[in-house]
Amino acid sequence: MAVEVGLGLDAGGTQTRWALALASGQMLAEGAVAPFSGQQVHSPEGRESISQALGEIRQALRDAQLPAPAAVWAGVTGYDEQSGGGLRQMLQQTLALPEARIHLYNDVELACRLCFAPGQGYVVYSGTGSIGVFVDASGAMHRAGGRGSLLGDEGSGHWIARQALAQVWRSEDDAPGSMASSALAQALFERIGGPTWDDTRRFIHLSDRGALGTLALAVAQVAEADAGARRLLDQAGEELARLARLLITRHGMRPVVVCGRAASLHPVIEVSLRRCLPPGTACEFRTLQPHRDAALRAAGCLG
Repeated sequence: MAVEVGLGLDAGGTQTRWALALASGQMLAEGAVAPFSGQQVHSPEGRESISQALGEIRQALRDAQLPAPAAVWAGVTGYDEQSGGGLRQMLQQTLALPEARIHLYNDVELACRLCFAPGQGYVVYSGTGSIGVFVDASGAMHRAGGRGSLLGDEGSGHWIARQALAQVWRSEDDAPGSMASSALAQALFERIGGPTWDDTRRFIHLSDRGALGTLALAVAQVAEADAGARRLLDQAGEELARLARLLITRHGMRPVVVCGRAASLHPVIEVSLRRCLPPGTACEFRTLQPHRDAALRAAGCLG
């Protein structure tokens, strides 16, 4: 009798992680391929990129002589209703699965569904971007924030990095030479590759959103020595708490899970966030492995 297994996918901006699991909880394999987005289904080049990534996963399973998945749970950044049909069809064709065995969500909706049963709680995510998510009892997703780096994503790694660079150069305008004694400025410039405006400008124009967001690590690094860096992290916690408060105001008091690498950059963020939540809010900071949890969920929904 063939062994039935579940496949979990977490397609983000930097990579697509996958895992294959048994319902018993045993992980059979996991790996990573190139990233893809739900919006890529709208162009021939994008569809080719998605097809290649999915094909590499299928080939990795074959090379390891693992059973083909009997169901898949997938979280894909940029997924929406308009892109859903095309992406679902590609998953069906590549993995040879019926539509009923494909559970396809936006990456943050997947995270919410992995943390809570529908209607039970909120997820505040802070990585390169930030968003608050609630999946209600009917399965509908509700959001707060998550408007991208140009319009929002307050409290995210990208936002922290952007605010830090702006603060350093504004201070330099106010008091030329001040950056020489700024721990924050020196930490940022070390990662950028130089202390001049040309160095900063070049880094900004040549770096993608994720690479710019990594500068938030420098902010956390000097938080104990630099009041400006510490203040930015405190503000990040306030912004993330705002997302949770908005969801609580709209949908009622429920527990909150906070996840994402940027949310755990420094303890100041957690202290600030908890301080700004409504009294009595149950809040947990959690490290997620969506590809693994999704694989277990896929294995568990078989039959």
